[in-house]
Amino acid sequence: MKYLIIGLGNIGAEYELTRHNIGFLTLDRLADKHDAKFETLKLAMKSEIKYKGRQIHLIKPTTYMNLSGKAVNYWMQELKIPKENILVITDDIALPFGKLRLRAKGSSAGHNGLKNIEQLTGGQNYARLKFGVGDNFHKGQQVDYVLSPFTQQEFDELPFIMDKACDMVYGFSTIGINRTMSEYND
Repeated sequence: MKYLIIGLGNIGAEYELTRHNIGFLTLDRLADKHDAKFETLKLAMKSEIKYKGRQIHLIKPTTYMNLSGKAVNYWMQELKIPKENILVITDDIALPFGKLRLRAKGSSAGHNGLKNIEQLTGGQNYARLKFGVGDNFHKGQQVDYVLSPFTQQEFDELPFIMDKACDMVYGFSTIGINRTMSEYND
């Protein structure tokens, strides 16, 4: 069984530790647990891990957030992975910091990376793991907020939350989305 796990983010040092890059950060954590390294390939940085007999491909699109669908569509086709076996990890300002929510499908809720994935893969019927980054910003400051670094307190809490997100990826790949949602979603 093959799975494709996509962490959304932006390439470049200026974005590395920002809220918008939580997908990249989570995949880095997952790869580190398996001593796996990312290599830069077509449209993405890619790694691969094995877990309980599952082949799990990890990609971090190098297309920048708003064009993430190009990388997702390319790697789905290249690896011949059906849409039900893909999971997108993304930041979500509608959730409080640290809250994780797995969904089998849904709207982009204004998230440009998810919008582009919908456009290029044919709809909203793909799983996503929403990583809450909070909404501690004034009206009109959303972009600045998601492109700003985590506070020190948030940064200190991230390893624990990312470990839970990694466990959710393992669950998605082994026991399926429904059981994983009932086990982990609050």
